[in-house]
Amino acid sequence: MLKVKCPHCKKEFEYYSSEFRPFCCEKCRLIDLGAWLDESYSVPAQKLTEEEQEKLMQIVDESNEEN
Repeated sequence: MLKVKCPHCKKEFEYYSSEFRPFCCEKCRLIDLGAWLDESYSVPAQKLTEEEQEKLMQIVDESNEEN
């Protein structure tokens, strides 16, 4: 029996008996899905410098020419 904590509510539950895993219930699964859909989750990023943008565009252009 594998006991884990729900990533949303932190309630401990039997992992393999939950049809909503890795969540404990449908409610937690839907709350998490809603957060993805309204873009609450994001990956932090830094703005590229102008030089970095130009280099990236060169790489993209070169890749497109090869295909």
